[in-house]
Amino acid sequence: MLLENLLLALTAIWANKMRSMLTTLGIVIGTAAVIAVVSIVQGFSQVITTEVQNLGASTIIVEPFRPPGKEGDKLGKITLTWDDGQAVMRTCPSVTVATPIVQQVGDIKFEDERAQYPILGVQPVFQDVRNYYVDVGRFFGALDESSKTNACVIGHGVLNDLKMPSNPVGREILVGGKAFRIIGLMEPKGEVLGTEFDKFVMIPYATALAMWGHDVEENSAFLVHARTPELVDQAADEIENALRVRHRLRSDQPSDFKISTQKEFLKSFTKFANGVTYVVAGVVSIALLVGGIGIMNIMLVSVTERTREIGVRKAIGAKRGHILSQFVIEAVTLALVGGIIGILMGIATGAIVAKLIPNWPGFFTPLWALVLAFGFSSAVGLFFGIYPAAKASRLDPIESLRYE
Repeated sequence: MLLENLLLALTAIWANKMRSMLTTLGIVIGTAAVIAVVSIVQGFSQVITTEVQNLGASTIIVEPFRPPGKEGDKLGKITLTWDDGQAVMRTCPSVTVATPIVQQVGDIKFEDERAQYPILGVQPVFQDVRNYYVDVGRFFGALDESSKTNACVIGHGVLNDLKMPSNPVGREILVGGKAFRIIGLMEPKGEVLGTEFDKFVMIPYATALAMWGHDVEENSAFLVHARTPELVDQAADEIENALRVRHRLRSDQPSDFKISTQKEFLKSFTKFANGVTYVVAGVVSIALLVGGIGIMNIMLVSVTERTREIGVRKAIGAKRGHILSQFVIEAVTLALVGGIIGILMGIATGAIVAKLIPNWPGFFTPLWALVLAFGFSSAVGLFFGIYPAAKASRLDPIESLRYE
């Protein structure tokens, strides 16, 4: 019976192709909009999540920070030094290794090409802390650090901008007016929404202090590596306790430093991405509601048109439940056809829009979005098809047979 009713529904839809298309237009547009938006937002979210995890799911960033307001003003001078970082490594059991990091924007020159890039002073363990490794050549070693050598490692963006050869190892560049020899090229990280991750020059931490003076060390940050990604929150708590003790902060005073983890960033970004998805989904659900009303109207017309058919079916033994199921299945089928078309249009629209937006990382359609769209289309057809179906099932067979 179910298969027969389904075939009848498809036959009725095909017999009135234009009317069926106009009826399901609201569902098609609503479903397509939801799928397209979800695909675009989730594609961006997936790329950002992957990039952040690639940069070190176990990485913790500690930097000097003055809280806003009067409480922050009472703290006096804010300092954070590498001595603090070394104390963290000694006293925090969930921490394995750390590296200080100082940064200034400086002038970089190679032959006749010149540009300004961030110059980072880091220690040799930076690669392991940040999960970011050399692609060509080598990174700094302990000897480079202790000897304060003028060696540098560059990103792929610097290589391209300054028109260097594909293998720049051994070439000389000017970093802040001083000659440095390139010893390594970092692996490419790419660009997301205009943010370039490959434009920087890294030099040994000791060399940076010799260039910029030890005053910069008082406002330096440091990167910490937790033993496992699962211990990141525990490590962050240990770091906070250790630094508050070192900085002699009372319990009623705010911290004069900020601890950031990749997990916190991912939570904030995921919350933002989901918020955008929910808001847009809520707006376009109005189109689905309009589509459902259209289905109800067309099913009421169908009941009127097929009154004599209903009378014949009842006269030869069809029960009320048979008539009810026939029209409910037809309404659900109509909604599902619109939903399937909308899903296909949404995926295609998402792919096209993602290609048209400059530097957009891509699109991704999650399975839950497809299931939700399919289920919602079914629910719309069921909800708005019950009343016309119930009206059809209550028709008197004698009156139906007399209907012209």
